[in-house]
Amino acid sequence: MSLKSVLACHNVSRNFKMADDVVHVLKDIDFEIHEGEMVSIVGASGSGKTTLLNLMAGLDDPTDGTVQMSNKPLAKLGDVQRASLRNKFMGFVFQFHHLLPEFSAIDNVLIPCRIQGKVSDASYQYARELLAGVGLDQRIDHRPAELSGGERQRVAIARALINKPGIVLMDEPTGNLDEETSEQIQKMIQKLNEQTGTCFVVVTHNQDWAQQFPVRYKLTKGHLVKA
Repeated sequence: MSLKSVLACHNVSRNFKMADDVVHVLKDIDFEIHEGEMVSIVGASGSGKTTLLNLMAGLDDPTDGTVQMSNKPLAKLGDVQRASLRNKFMGFVFQFHHLLPEFSAIDNVLIPCRIQGKVSDASYQYARELLAGVGLDQRIDHRPAELSGGERQRVAIARALINKPGIVLMDEPTGNLDEETSEQIQKMIQKLNEQTGTCFVVVTHNQDWAQQFPVRYKLTKGHLVKA
């Protein structure tokens, strides 16, 4: 039985005009991500990793090729439709947590639900369960200023999971954390994958961590190759 495709890039290229020159950042990217997979992407600074994530999320359009999310070609969707699909189907975690300082941990987790206008007793209960799952059951009412860097990133991860997405994109999620906290976050992501079946795609400079993923890619000279 074949696994369901959650995201696919078909012959995707992305060029940028710089003065009188054209920079070919991504060239003929072709890959597919399936439900439940753990995927790492590594590459040198400036190799196009963030550009690729933006294309995968429908935040940018490829110069050539197609991107499909949940078997829906993003090029055929308008901005509102893309935003709705992202909110329902995709979670995001960045190097910086991007929590709202005036909100408690649990209210930050519930932001994607508020965007949908679907905050309920059930969503509050699930937010509590997610925060407990990342070790913050005693910190749900704390604001970001009252949390450590690692705790803030855990809140961001719980927020990414609140709408039960098919895929979570992570851009250097441990980049601002110390080594011990980074290892804790890495183990937690693996555990969440096992518990929820959510697909995680992690862009990282951490080669040791990237090697632990069952599916590994490397961006080099604009091409995405199996690592």
